[in-house]
Amino acid sequence: MKLSDFDFDLPEELIAQHPTDKRDDSRLLVLHKNTGEIEHRHFYDIIDYLKPGDVLVRNNSKVIPARLYGTKKDTGARVEVLILKIDNDVCECLCGNAKAIKVGTVIVFSDRLTGECIERKEEGIRIFRMHYEGVFLEILQEIGLMPTPPYIHEKLKDNSRYNNVYAQINGSAACPTAGLHFTEELIQKIKDKGIEILDITLHVGLGTFKPVKEDNIEDHRMHSEYYSMDEETAQRLNLAKKEDRRIIAVGTTTTRTLETIISRYGEFKACSGETDIFIYPPYEFKSIDCQITNFHLPKSTLIMMIAAQCSREMILHAYEVAIEQRYRFFSFGDSMFLTNE
Repeated sequence: MKLSDFDFDLPEELIAQHPTDKRDDSRLLVLHKNTGEIEHRHFYDIIDYLKPGDVLVRNNSKVIPARLYGTKKDTGARVEVLILKIDNDVCECLCGNAKAIKVGTVIVFSDRLTGECIERKEEGIRIFRMHYEGVFLEILQEIGLMPTPPYIHEKLKDNSRYNNVYAQINGSAACPTAGLHFTEELIQKIKDKGIEILDITLHVGLGTFKPVKEDNIEDHRMHSEYYSMDEETAQRLNLAKKEDRRIIAVGTTTTRTLETIISRYGEFKACSGETDIFIYPPYEFKSIDCQITNFHLPKSTLIMMIAAQCSREMILHAYEVAIEQRYRFFSFGDSMFLTNE
């Protein structure tokens, strides 16, 4: 398939610049995958489409203030760095003006934090060894900025709104935004209805938001992202499969994790590792039945993934309807539920 097959025209004013006042007041487009029927609801209505015995799987990764600004120690030139991965004191970073950052270049971020480039990679990625006083994540909380996407031009008034209410494990450079619509109250109502809620972890990095540049999408290579699943979650998911209960993924990152694990092991298994799985039509999903997702960028790997759940034509038609109905798009936008019933 060609990259142009996943393009669509989006009016700029439909790109959400801020979240809704209340998380679950966002709109919800329900797409019935088997028929193409579309319903227009609000996210708090999602409970009407869930039934006792369903398993809702979420990504509990937490966004860190991963955007840093510093200066080159030797020249004083200003440098922007986005931390993609953290491994103790070593960070993989996407750098602005990366050509100027060579092995040995030292960036001063504050009087407590400097980074020395120890490896150059392609596509503007550099590996830094961080030198600091105190606790690294605490320093990031002090000097780092939340890495909201470049299409969001308004300043985020409350950093917590770029994290899910159930986010726990620090490590993402972007929010798994399908979960932004959940409130604590809605989660409790879902549990009270008899829906099981399980968590996995995938730290969102360049693999999720890197644009596709190749005309033939099969030539695109995903960057790897860290994921993990614990033993109890694996056992509960395997039981749900055995009992033919629906597994519903909250977001594309959750889907990537579940599909990675079941493709590698033939079942769900307690494990951790790196995934570079790239899902696009045609694809037979092995792990999930339904998915909650946001409205994604044209020509992105994310719209390709959701198109694989029904068809490219059905998804693009649903997007046309969403645009006609003035849904809000992208990270702070509205939501879609791809259901098989």
